[in-house]
Amino acid sequence: MREYAFELALCVHLEETTDWVVARQLGGSVASPGGRIVDVVGLVPGPGFDRRAAVTAATIPPLALESDVGVGTSVRPERAFSCSSSVARRVADRAVEVGFFEADHRGGHRVVRRAVRYPEDWFAELVAIENKPDLGSPGDLEAQLRTDVSLALFDRVVLATESYVTRAHLNRIPEGVGVWRFDPEDGVREVVREPASLSTAATGVEPVDAQPLRTDVEFVAPDEKARVRRRVAERAYGKGWRPEPPGCTHATVTADGRPYCARFDRVVDPGADCGEGCSAFEAADPPAADRAALRADRTPWVRDPDGVARRQTGLDHFS
Repeated sequence: MREYAFELALCVHLEETTDWVVARQLGGSVASPGGRIVDVVGLVPGPGFDRRAAVTAATIPPLALESDVGVGTSVRPERAFSCSSSVARRVADRAVEVGFFEADHRGGHRVVRRAVRYPEDWFAELVAIENKPDLGSPGDLEAQLRTDVSLALFDRVVLATESYVTRAHLNRIPEGVGVWRFDPEDGVREVVREPASLSTAATGVEPVDAQPLRTDVEFVAPDEKARVRRRVAERAYGKGWRPEPPGCTHATVTADGRPYCARFDRVVDPGADCGEGCSAFEAADPPAADRAALRADRTPWVRDPDGVARRQTGLDHFS
């Protein structure tokens, strides 16, 4: 629970002190999908941010971005995706729904085209933050951070802790990783060591299997890293960090959007702390909380953009 509350407090702090779009619990590996989950990701807006924000508040489906669907010519989804026809149609449906694709019906077939050119420069940096409030119980921290540095999927990597950071701690933290000391109670962040800029455009090295006497690695090409970086950025933009509050009579939400339990007087993790396993649980509707409004007010994320699609034919027309 301590680490969860620390993580949410840090997200609140970053929204208050940066112009980042902040998200939690995103994938941070390439060769081994799901092998590395990053606690907090900070997306730093780039020159094309406003053009991306104008499209949709949601995540643009990665397969839609990676398909052969272009702006100038309409194509059948089955011919533009490197996946099964059913998946292609499903992804195209979602891309139309969020306003990235426009759909039409020609010659008895459904066709789609991009509604806008995707601005590749919409994010300037991705910052990965690993939270470890108590450095006395580091777990796999060193191995995780070494992976982050050698893979260089993120532009900067930071360790955030509540512990007093000694020289011995710094010696065990991989070079290039920044260190923050953060107090979740008063929201004060001290930069103990600045993070280095990592070579995201270079080939990365990702450990995929560690044995006592050997570690298997895979080399990750720059274009593959760029593809995954775009996926992480899109997921961060669409997801954010605020969890849905639990459905309990004791549940409430703090002014900055953190789930809070009035019975135990603390921030709670709805997925782990609440429900039938809690002795004080009393089922009820979740408390009213406009998480989107909070996010729109505190970050560059745009809640209800006008959109860029000139015409979107109803999906039921093609069913």
